[in-house]
Amino acid sequence: MDNKRVLAFDFGASSGRAMLGEYDGHTLRMQEIHRFGNEPVTVGGTIYWDILRLYHELKQSITKALRAGGFDAIGIDTWGVDFALLDKRGNMLCNPVHYRDLRTEGIDREVFRLISRETVYNSTGIQHMRINTIFQLAYVAKHQPELMENAETLLLIPDLLAYFLTGKKCSEVTNASTTSLFNPETYSWCFDICEKLGIKQGVLPEIIYPGEMYGTLSKELCEELSCGEVPVIAVPTHDTASAVVSAPAVNRDFVYISCGTWSLLGIESDRPIVGKESMEANFTNEIGFDNKIRFLKNIMGLWLIQESRRQWQREGAEVDFNTLENEALEAEPFLCFIDPDAPDFEAPGNLPERIRKFCMRTGQQVPRTRGEIMRCIYQSLAFKYRYTVEKLERLTGKQFKSINIIGGGIKDTLLCRMTANACGRDVHAGPVEATVMGNIAVQFIALGEIRDLSQAREIIRNSTDIKIYKPVQQEEWQKAYEEYKQILGGNHERNQ
Repeated sequence: MDNKRVLAFDFGASSGRAMLGEYDGHTLRMQEIHRFGNEPVTVGGTIYWDILRLYHELKQSITKALRAGGFDAIGIDTWGVDFALLDKRGNMLCNPVHYRDLRTEGIDREVFRLISRETVYNSTGIQHMRINTIFQLAYVAKHQPELMENAETLLLIPDLLAYFLTGKKCSEVTNASTTSLFNPETYSWCFDICEKLGIKQGVLPEIIYPGEMYGTLSKELCEELSCGEVPVIAVPTHDTASAVVSAPAVNRDFVYISCGTWSLLGIESDRPIVGKESMEANFTNEIGFDNKIRFLKNIMGLWLIQESRRQWQREGAEVDFNTLENEALEAEPFLCFIDPDAPDFEAPGNLPERIRKFCMRTGQQVPRTRGEIMRCIYQSLAFKYRYTVEKLERLTGKQFKSINIIGGGIKDTLLCRMTANACGRDVHAGPVEATVMGNIAVQFIALGEIRDLSQAREIIRNSTDIKIYKPVQQEEWQKAYEEYKQILGGNHERNQ
């Protein structure tokens, strides 16, 4: 091979893919090697990740990449918070449980009786969500004590897959920082919190950083796949952390939305922003590449559209996303709104019916057609972005003139247009493959092919098309935003 090539794995909440990346000194080129589904499995009322199937697909990808000419390194990124517990022999005690499983309902209240919400937030800086690792582990400690007793090591999903490849047990910092058990000031586990919750301190592994190595492919795996002992590099293993590496911003201060199943809206900060105001606004401080802090808010994203489509398919309607987008365009604007982050919409199921009930409960016109429901989702997401950007400006004292949307969500051009209109700001959309490009770029930094984060972003800007959406119809959108804020405020009061 003339130019070095790397193999990037990007595991999302509904699918995964393997991409070969090559850098010629000017641009990054990518080639998809393998794509596969990531469907959870429900057994006995519990939703699990099918982790062994994902590992099988990972090995299939390596075999296909070898046939395509080989590679010099591997990097893995996934979602956050979920984990497996290993026994002293290194075997999984059970399959990782899916974050949407309802086992953590009410666990936060039990945790906060033992340790205050303020203490947890001031120690970890993490947004309060019932899916957080802290609540999942608190459930295990209380309701499955035999698992906690037999656990030797906790591995988050990307660390678990890297362990399958290398046999090395450690925790990459960007994903560790999503757990609400990690201190972003001291870069260390919060063992005091673990002790109060009955979580064995010894299960939390050594921390490693983006650009370091987990290890090389194990000899057993090399024999099985007829592969050399390739290094497995710790990229920013939380998919948003890899995606933010790709943010095409030129200025130091910029807002990004990493748009997919979730929408992660935030900025890069040199230090955590922790205090009463950021806690009440429910912002999170997660570690990014190059010791940056990703100060952001998790917002329910395209999940609302994806799960609504699944419901209509269950009812026998074979509709694709383009059809749904067109139906939304044809529907009357600003009939009704939802809070995308309301608990009503967290779990799988009949989201269209839940949207109707939300609108009925909040005294709005109830959407009847698919198009009206889709229009409600799109407008509500765009307004929630604006609401969050305005909070971000108040918390930081900065003004942001434009928004960078990155990730697969930019394929939804209607959402991009509505975001520009709702926020009254230019939207710079791209790259669509932000997570994979960030993964690949950090591997090349680790291999000495790219100098640093600044050069990586310049290369990524030169390797992709960025589309700019400008706001229009500002008077109508401003009026509708005032109505949206009233619905949002009223819903918050009902949930308190």
